Amino acid sequence: MKQAICRFIYHKVLGWSEEVSVPAFDKCIYCVAPHTSNWDLFLGKVAIASIGWDSGFMMKKEWFFFPLGYLFRWMGGIPIERKKHSSTVEAVAAVARERKTFHLAITPEGTRSANPDWKKGFYYIALAADIPIVLTAFDYAKKRISLTKVIRPTGDIEADMREIKAYFKDVTGKHPEKFVIGQ
Repeated sequence: MKQAICRFIYHKVLGWSEEVSVPAFDKCIYCVAPHTSNWDLFLGKVAIASIGWDSGFMMKKEWFFFPLGYLFRWMGGIPIERKKHSSTVEAVAAVARERKTFHLAITPEGTRSANPDWKKGFYYIALAADIPIVLTAFDYAKKRISLTKVIRPTGDIEADMREIKAYFKDVTGKHPEKFVIGQ
């Protein structure tokens, strides 16, 4: 029922489509870009549910105030304290290793503003948990979300990040001026 409702909203109401050529992994990190609008969360949750998959997401803890905190947690949200230096990567990787299924969407830009210096936590989580990274492009110009490439982290972060960023080079965010790939 949830999938049918989300499919109706995603395709008929919003007019979006998806291109999916990757398998439904038991465990993975969804590397989602560009992230230029608060609407990306809603769109992503509806899109992933419309294909019958699910994913949690990480978000700065400041968004988890009443009543939004209850809603975000219900949707799979994990509040993150960004100012504290803690072992978030290792903690999340440990959860991924322990669970039979694990799906987490992370926006490497870490903000809705232009940021050429992408955060690499998603990469280190996948590397530590030995799980794939599914590249997930939100293309507002084409009204399509694409999940067509999988990266298996090799440990050579510079080479892997170049490949990851290259995947998103022709994608248009809701606010294109807020999306930069950088080096």
